Amino acid sequence: MTNGQEDRMRIATTTITLAALALAAPAQADEVTDILASALAAYEEGDIAYAIEELDYAKQLMQGLQTGELAKFLPAAPEGWTMEVNSDANMAMSMFGGGGATTRGEYENGSESFSITIMVDNPMVVSMGAMLNNTAMMGQMGNVRRMGRQRVLEQNGELSMLVNNRVLVQGSGSDPDLIMSLFETIDLDALGSFGQ
Repeated sequence: MTNGQEDRMRIATTTITLAALALAAPAQADEVTDILASALAAYEEGDIAYAIEELDYAKQLMQGLQTGELAKFLPAAPEGWTMEVNSDANMAMSMFGGGGATTRGEYENGSESFSITIMVDNPMVVSMGAMLNNTAMMGQMGNVRRMGRQRVLEQNGELSMLVNNRVLVQGSGSDPDLIMSLFETIDLDALGSFGQ
C-alpha cells in the first residue's frame, strides 16, 4: 500500500468513525453530519486537504458537545456564590496540545473567587497521574487529604485529584476547605467513566 493509499484509508476510516459518533450525538448532530458529508464528498472528489479540514472542524464541534456534557459534573455554587462555566477552557487546553475534554467552573461571591477544572483523557492528566497515583510522592509534594478512598493533594492552597486514572479535577483560589466540600458532591463513579 502506498503512502497516498494509506492517507486515503486513514481519512475514510476517520470519516466513518466520526459519522458514527455524530449519529450518536443528539444535539448539533445536523451540523456535524452535514460537515461529515461534506468531508466525504471532498474525499470522493480527491480533495484530501479540504476533507481533512472538514474532519477537523467536525471533531472540534463534537469535542464541544463532549465538553458541554462534562460541565454537568461541576459542583453547584455554594449558598451566596455564583458559578459560571468558562466556555474557553477546552479551547485553551487544545492550544497547548491537549486532547480530550476540559471544563472549568468559575465561582464568585463578590470579594472571593475560586475555580474548579475537570480534564478528561488529556496529556496533563497523564503527566500528573504518576504523581497523584503515588501516595509517598504526594506526601512529599504537599498535604494528602482523603474523601473515602479518594486521595486529594493539597499543594499551596490548590487541590488536585485523579479519578479512574483518566480524569483530573483541580480546584484553586479561596478556601481549600470550601473547595474540598464541593469536591465531595461530585459523582466520582460517573465522572470516572465519562465518555466511555
